Amino acid sequence: MHENDPSTADIRRPNPDYRLKKTVALVGMMGAGKTAVGRAVSAKLGVPFLDSDAEIETAANLSVPEIFQRDGEEFFRKRETEVIRRLLETQTGILSTGGGAFLAQINRDNISEKGVAVWLDADLELLWSRVRHKDTRPLLRTADPRATLGEIFAARTPIYKLSELRVKCAAELSIDAMAGRVIETLLTRPDVLEHRK
Repeated sequence: MHENDPSTADIRRPNPDYRLKKTVALVGMMGAGKTAVGRAVSAKLGVPFLDSDAEIETAANLSVPEIFQRDGEEFFRKRETEVIRRLLETQTGILSTGGGAFLAQINRDNISEKGVAVWLDADLELLWSRVRHKDTRPLLRTADPRATLGEIFAARTPIYKLSELRVKCAAELSIDAMAGRVIETLLTRPDVLEHRK
């Protein structure tokens, strides 16, 4: 299976030390590390890694920026809601969601009902350092992408704060260290993650 082929979940060898009881939906801004950290968490726990954007891209046979350009954001958000609901209902794993997914009440309700939302909380400077050289962010294709990112950050942060759990991101932490921080946070919720040792 190709590393970026999301048509099936990223199957892992189960880790007998942990039992994940609910799907963990990683939410937060573009550049917060939802995909990279999510993959690392899934590997440590031995559970599937799921990516809502990748699932949408596979179904449409287009990239997210191409879907935005061809069909518009409203069309994309409807597909996103369908995919997130399906992933929450069919598998238990680590789910990376798009930066705008948690803004929709229906997605927040679905995540709360069937899983748990974990906000990867990165500050604006860290986010900008990660996304400034990438052309894969349709919402940043503006005359002043730095200002646009700041506006999106200001608008979305109050909604991300509604997440049940929060993990603070830090520039000096490796992906592996961030994954460890997420797992430590999940262990504060025995209804989500159980350590069997």
